[in-house]
Amino acid sequence: MTTVSVRASRSYEVKVGRGLLDTLGAEAAALLKGRTAAIVSDSNVAPLYLDRTKASLEQAGFQVCSFVFPAGEGSKNGQTYLDLLEFLAEHQITRSDGLVALGGGVVGDLTGFAAATFLRGVDFIQIPTTLLAAVDASVGGKTAIDLKNGKNLAGAFYQPRLVLCDLDTLDTLPAETFADGCAEVIKYGMIGDPGLLDLLETTDFKKDPEEIVARCVAQKRDLVEQDEFDTGARQLLNLGHTIGHGIEACSGYQLSHGKAVAIGMTLITRAAVSFGLCPAEALPRLQSLLKKYRLPDATEYGAQALYEKTLSDKKRTGSTIRLVVPTAWGRSQLHQVAVPDLLQWIEKGLSL
Repeated sequence: MTTVSVRASRSYEVKVGRGLLDTLGAEAAALLKGRTAAIVSDSNVAPLYLDRTKASLEQAGFQVCSFVFPAGEGSKNGQTYLDLLEFLAEHQITRSDGLVALGGGVVGDLTGFAAATFLRGVDFIQIPTTLLAAVDASVGGKTAIDLKNGKNLAGAFYQPRLVLCDLDTLDTLPAETFADGCAEVIKYGMIGDPGLLDLLETTDFKKDPEEIVARCVAQKRDLVEQDEFDTGARQLLNLGHTIGHGIEACSGYQLSHGKAVAIGMTLITRAAVSFGLCPAEALPRLQSLLKKYRLPDATEYGAQALYEKTLSDKKRTGSTIRLVVPTAWGRSQLHQVAVPDLLQWIEKGLSL
C-alpha cells in the first residue's frame, strides 16, 4: 500500500492498494464522531460493492443507509442533488455523521457537493472505483454538479476526510472505462512528468497500477497544496479539458469524459505546434500513446460548435480564457487567450 498525504485546508490521506474496501469501517470509526453513515453510489457500482462497503461499516458499529442513483453523467444534475439532500434529511444525518462516495467521478462529485452543503458541511470519504476517479476526481476537493449550460458550473471546494483507492475495484472495469482513466494518467505526464510518459510508452500498467496511480495522486497533491482554490498552478490539471468539455457538451454527454479529454489534448497540442509554441514531434508521440491506450484523437464536431460550447467554461474570466498549452514533451504552461481568439485555436487544433 502507498499513502499520499494531502495538506490542504483540511489534511487527509490518500491510500492506494489492494483490499482496502474492507478496512473502511475501521478507518471511518477513527475519523468520524458519529456512528451513522450514508453510502452514495450508482446503479453500476452498487451491485458490485455496496454490500461489502455496508458490511465493513456495520462491523465497525455504524448504522448505514444507502442512496443509489442511475449511473451516468446525466444524473449529475440539480434534481439528483436535491433528491440526495432530501434523503440525508429524511435519515437524520447530523454534522457528526458521514457520507461515503462509492463510485467514479460522477458519484464523487455529487456526494462531495452534497457533503459541502448539507447542514453547511458534513464529512465525507471517497472510495473511487474507476481509474479516472482514483487518479484525479477523488483528490483535491473539487465537487460539483452540471447545469444545462455546461459541466461543473455549480459546486464547492470541499476536501474529503479520507480517500481509499482499492485497486481491486479496477479489475471489474470495462475496457472502455479503464481507457477513460488512462486519458487522465497521460494528462499528468503531459503537464509535467516526462518520466511518466516514458513508463506509459514502455509498460502496461493495468495488472499492477499502484505505482502509476500513486504517482498521479502525488502530482495532483503537489498542485493542490500550491493552489487549492484553482486560481493558478492547479489549472495545469485542465490540460485538454476546455475543448474536451465542449466536445462532451456537443455530444449531449454521450461521449465519455476521458475520451473527450484525449481529443482535447490532441487538439490543443496540434494548435500549440501550429503556433510555434510546442515542438512538432510531440503531436505524433501523443497520438501514438493515445492509440496504445485505446483513446481517440479526433472529433466530428466543427470549430464553431465547439467554440460556442466552451464559452461557459469556468476558466473564462471576462474577455479572456486560460488554456493549458503543451510546450514540450512532458511540459505544459498556462496561456491566456482573448475569447474571440479561442476560435482560431480550435480551428488550428482541428486542422490536419
